[in-house]
Amino acid sequence: MIRLNSLRLEIGYTDEDLISAVRRRLRIPDKHPFSHELVRLSLDARKKDDIHYTCSVDVWIDNEKDILKDKRIKNVAPAEPVIYADPFDTLTDAQKAALKDIKRPVVVGFGPAGMLAGYKLAKAGLRPLIVERGRDVDTRIADVNAFWQGGPLDPESNVQFGEGGAGTFSDGKLNTMIHDKFGRITEFFRIFIKCGADPSIRYINKPHIGTDRLTEIVRNIRKEIISCGGEVRFDTKLTGLDIHDRRLCGIYVNGSEYIECDTLVLALGHSARDTFEMLYSSGIDMEKKAFAMGVRIQHPQELIGRAQYGESYRRLPAADYKLTYQASNGRGVYSFCMCPGGFVVNASSEEGRLAVNGMSNSDRSEATANSALVVNVREDDFGGDSPLSGMELQRRLEEAAYADGRGRIPAQYYADFKAGRASDLSGGQLPAPNTKGAYTGGNLKNVLPSYISESIEEAMPVFGRTIAGFDSPDALMIGLESRTSSPVRLTRDENSFEAVGIKGIYPCGEGAGYAGGITSAAVDGIKVYEAILRGSYNQI
Repeated sequence: MIRLNSLRLEIGYTDEDLISAVRRRLRIPDKHPFSHELVRLSLDARKKDDIHYTCSVDVWIDNEKDILKDKRIKNVAPAEPVIYADPFDTLTDAQKAALKDIKRPVVVGFGPAGMLAGYKLAKAGLRPLIVERGRDVDTRIADVNAFWQGGPLDPESNVQFGEGGAGTFSDGKLNTMIHDKFGRITEFFRIFIKCGADPSIRYINKPHIGTDRLTEIVRNIRKEIISCGGEVRFDTKLTGLDIHDRRLCGIYVNGSEYIECDTLVLALGHSARDTFEMLYSSGIDMEKKAFAMGVRIQHPQELIGRAQYGESYRRLPAADYKLTYQASNGRGVYSFCMCPGGFVVNASSEEGRLAVNGMSNSDRSEATANSALVVNVREDDFGGDSPLSGMELQRRLEEAAYADGRGRIPAQYYADFKAGRASDLSGGQLPAPNTKGAYTGGNLKNVLPSYISESIEEAMPVFGRTIAGFDSPDALMIGLESRTSSPVRLTRDENSFEAVGIKGIYPCGEGAGYAGGITSAAVDGIKVYEAILRGSYNQI
């Protein structure tokens, strides 16, 4: 196999155009057969009058050596496909059969990490039991919509908790900064495509699925797990651990029900605060972890499109952006979880506290764009030495946001943010927040610590020089964006992946502090599956 890089494709290209471009670059005669696979596709918008796609293509052809020797052919090199090597495939038939007699593992949480760990365990014949404090995705959607329409918050079925995890109510972004030479990302994408994702996620730069399509995928993953002998229980909350001699013997759910188990995957998600408290009181080793907080910032999608693509924006996918700045106080300010053509949503999970997130459907067709605009929060900002002190800081600021908005999402124009005054959103002359959940005018400087608000205010003019209009007076700042990542890390052994000092407990995914997004959480779920399988060899 050879890989052809930096191949140009025009907007609106067809597969025939791709084949022709490969033939021209590699000097392949018209009737010479070859096969190909698109492995990377990104939009090159550096020159507004020459926007095009750049791609990488894997090619299988019988005269690869001749092509590689041809000095006229540029940007081509030998390559090997990245193939996931499942450790289950190395077992003998007798070992695979023996796995079925091992006590089944329990997975807590059915977000990306728990789904992938559970899926792989089920495919290996280990019949996992998955317990999820929230509800199935269809019931959960109804619960969340009812809350957004003015109903009460359900602390167990909301944007944070339920089938699919917090990522179900987001843009479904699958891009990640992690590098994985072992093919776990490839395996994750294979599973998602099998369960309903568009095959383009394998190659498109910054792949996304959209909230509307994620529901089908998570539903199908659950069905696959059940068909392989696994079990998924909703409305089932982890409330206690049974540990003897530093070894897990079982768990308690819903306060009183006991489930015997010696293997537990803790794929909690970053918002399971009451569960973190229970784990801490049970002696699970954990440490506080830096994270970031700030606001959501909303602009017209047309403004972002024109700034990024010029007049070509009308025939291109909804434009996104990524912005970073180092403030004079030493803190990083950056955009995060950018949602083109989307909404800002009330993502609260605790009574009397308010948090927001961004959400887009697959077509990204809303007239507004939003992104988190966040600032690094350091451990010395937490105001305490407890591993849970970062979580308590989140709670305090979410309480302030709830108070500032009187239970609604507080929103503020950038001009008012700079002036430190609450915004009046009743006039109708300026853009309105595009939210899921009621909003009101607020003053986010009453919510944010000064080191966050000052950093954002300093960064905005710089971002405005990168994206024209970004710092316009009527840009909307909406708060509080507090759930960027987990404020704690459940420490685990580097080799066994078990919790430090306790056998049988496997911290996993974003809530445990080992991931930051759907893809990295799913990859960590696969890693934990591999660790459990390795540990099971000793029981066969």
